[in-house]
Amino acid sequence: MKKIFRILTNKFLLTGIAFAMWMIYFDQNNWSAQDERKEQIREIDRNIAYLNAEITRMEQDYHNLTTNPERLEQYAREKYKMKRDSEDLYVFDQP
Repeated sequence: MKKIFRILTNKFLLTGIAFAMWMIYFDQNNWSAQDERKEQIREIDRNIAYLNAEITRMEQDYHNLTTNPERLEQYAREKYKMKRDSEDLYVFDQP
């Protein structure tokens, strides 16, 4: 019993336990803050992957617009509502 009491009142053990508690719960880089940062990093990585896919898609669209005249005409008609002189254009607004 005395031996257990001496071990539990050891100043190095108590200091180590106090330091661990401080680092886990009270420090600005505590456990929950680290988890939040890891989640932020995961979200940023997902955002980067999405944006890289968008860049690839936009580069492909740009390539199609610069090399394919039919695609350029289709884009102009859809985006800018262009038409030929002999055509009528009807625009429907969707609510």
